[in-house]
Amino acid sequence: MQLRSKAGALVMAGALLALTGPLTATATESARAPAAAAAEGPDPIDFAVVVDQSKSLSDKDLTREVEAAALLSQGEISERSRAAVIGFGSSEKAGQTAVREVCGLTVADAAGRQRLSDCVQELSRRDPRRTGPGTDFPAALSQAVDRLSESTDEATPKVVFLLTDGKLDVRDSPEYGTDAASRQANGAKRLTEALARARRESVQVWPLGFGGEIDRAALTEMAEGGFRNGCADLPGATPRMRVVDSSTEIDKALQETFAAARCAQIAHGTVGKPPADLAVTIPPIATDGSITVSKHDPKVSVTYYDPSGRKVPTQGAFDGSTFEASGQDGPVEALRVKNPLPGRWRVRVEAPEGHRDREVAVRAIWQGRLRSAVTLDPAAPRAGEQAVVEIRMQTRRGVVVTDARQLAGVKVSARLSGSGFAPVTVKLADDGRAPDQRADDVRFTGTLTVPAGASGDLELTTQMAAPGVTADRRPLHARVTSGTPPVTAGLTVDRATVHPGATVGGTLDVTNNDSGPHTLRLALEDQAPGSALRISPATVTAAPGERTRARFTLSLGPGTPLGEVGGSVTVVDTGDDGRVLDTSFLDLRVEAPPTWWDRWSGAVIGGAALLLLLAVIAVIRLGARRRRRDLVGVQLELSMEGRSLDELTIRSGQSTGGEFHFTVDRATGAAPSLQRSTPGAPGSHRLRRTGGGELLLRPHQGREHAVRAGESTGIADGLELVVRDRRSPAGRPPRGERGRTRTGRAPGVRTGDDARTPPRGRWSRPHRGNDAADRPRPGGDPAGTGEQAAGTRRFDPNF
Repeated sequence: MQLRSKAGALVMAGALLALTGPLTATATESARAPAAAAAEGPDPIDFAVVVDQSKSLSDKDLTREVEAAALLSQGEISERSRAAVIGFGSSEKAGQTAVREVCGLTVADAAGRQRLSDCVQELSRRDPRRTGPGTDFPAALSQAVDRLSESTDEATPKVVFLLTDGKLDVRDSPEYGTDAASRQANGAKRLTEALARARRESVQVWPLGFGGEIDRAALTEMAEGGFRNGCADLPGATPRMRVVDSSTEIDKALQETFAAARCAQIAHGTVGKPPADLAVTIPPIATDGSITVSKHDPKVSVTYYDPSGRKVPTQGAFDGSTFEASGQDGPVEALRVKNPLPGRWRVRVEAPEGHRDREVAVRAIWQGRLRSAVTLDPAAPRAGEQAVVEIRMQTRRGVVVTDARQLAGVKVSARLSGSGFAPVTVKLADDGRAPDQRADDVRFTGTLTVPAGASGDLELTTQMAAPGVTADRRPLHARVTSGTPPVTAGLTVDRATVHPGATVGGTLDVTNNDSGPHTLRLALEDQAPGSALRISPATVTAAPGERTRARFTLSLGPGTPLGEVGGSVTVVDTGDDGRVLDTSFLDLRVEAPPTWWDRWSGAVIGGAALLLLLAVIAVIRLGARRRRRDLVGVQLELSMEGRSLDELTIRSGQSTGGEFHFTVDRATGAAPSLQRSTPGAPGSHRLRRTGGGELLLRPHQGREHAVRAGESTGIADGLELVVRDRRSPAGRPPRGERGRTRTGRAPGVRTGDDARTPPRGRWSRPHRGNDAADRPRPGGDPAGTGEQAAGTRRFDPNF
């Protein structure tokens, strides 16, 4: 890609990546032609913000214009850029001038940005005695072109950003003619002349209109009449006009316009009223940027936190980044960051009472200045030979660009030049088609043929056009090989995922066709900061007339950054004037070393699952055991000589640990009854069930023994106990015999021989509940009425 006229010198943030690949090793200085190092940081830009101050603007509109102008001057990402701010109206009477330059061309370093923050506020104070109410576009553009043309550096882009709410209006300006019609016509003519001069001086014009009275045709004429070559050969980088509905939108629109003209990218953050935590995301590809905060009120204070949650300084260095804030005392402030940490930045905004009614907006304008790495295979081609060009990129932090989405719409090509032939250009692609190995891995590959007339030195320059990207422009060189080279070599580096401090192997295959030995040197190029790569052995000797295969080891430092490792390995022949034999990219990915949890999580989870299973089994077994020992529903029947005296059913909650304690209450004058008791109570009997389901009875002052359900057992003084268990069929009498005694007779019915037996009497049994707490205590006749108390038993001797 070859830009027209002076456009080839413009900055690329999306733009021209004049990337010269390392055809010779950086460690092999004798094989590299000397070149001036590119200045650190993004390339500068000279720009003027031209603001309409005509009478048609309301005070609110003008205030918003001022804040938009401040956004550009404060948000500029290069400290070498220069900015001017110009207000304009018209000149209609003596003492008036159409143009008011409130900020001369000022370098946008720390001190300069603060001066710009102060002087731009002068725009908000309109003085009818000095500036008329009309709209003099020709005078405003002429002033801006005059100011920007002062630069002697033709490589620095020059851009005018014009804000207006209306159309050309010089009807009352005497310098344009004697009447309104001629003045308007002459004004249009002078506007055309001003634009022609802007084109000659390489000044771009980017007009932004707002409101419903905009002359779109005039704005289009301004955009197309100035210098048309933008900062990159991309549609978005060509000057164009833009119109928004109202002044409330101009801050956002102007920043987007500025980013397009500057070949940068804009990231829109969140909006909120203080106190609030706002956020904006900076991508990994960004190497330079500014976080702008539209506060509107100088009383709003701002604190910045990086993606790791750490408060960053407003001036100075911190964790590999450099910070510089400006505009804290104005309606707009910005934090310029070099080598920003990628991710979501938090911006805390606070304000005192009475200053919290305006919404604050945060945005980030950024650019990625990439370092390039290029390989040529073969490294020293012969005239007429095909060679494969491959390029990849990394940031200054050493982050290798691997996400193709970050370079969406990119155009990449390579240009080979040298003596004896016209330059050759070839497109490079990342589509997975030969010679490209994998699609979308951000390694661009292509094939070119070295012209037959090539001799001596070769220079390979790769060029890229992509939004938000610029390049480091390092001129590197190769040489044409004549005849058969005495030594050929091939490098391969193992592809691996490793941890910091690890080692990776590689192989060097050498064929020495010469009659003497050759010493080859291995060197590392384009190392990422902090990687501390080392290669061993550093030299390999190739015996004459033999093929040699040698293994080498790459050692990574403990502080190697995580992610893809940038750089390459180069082998040179020290006996052939440092001729490069081959170059291979490193294909390594560094990941954080595994934590204790990473190593043992499987065993821990498996062990926890096993313990949980065992616990579940134990709970199930314990529950089953408890259910087996449970006495709920067991019925106790107290009898004497085959006659039932009392019954008691064990309810839920009355059996503790498979045991039930009870006593026989022998109140005077009342029938013996069964009462629930506590363990160890006087006269307490205990019934319990074993885990196997066996029932055991321990009478008071007796030994524990087994009892069978449905059979009686003596407990004391002629009293017997029958235990009926719902779980045992033996404990449930047949349906027809339910309620009968062991003799088969219903209680109180005498049959057979019993009719001839003198009556022995019987205890009367009123209806009662089974729970002892529900039973009335026996008490005879407490009222002295001669009546039996309710719930008591009396012996009837006449039964």
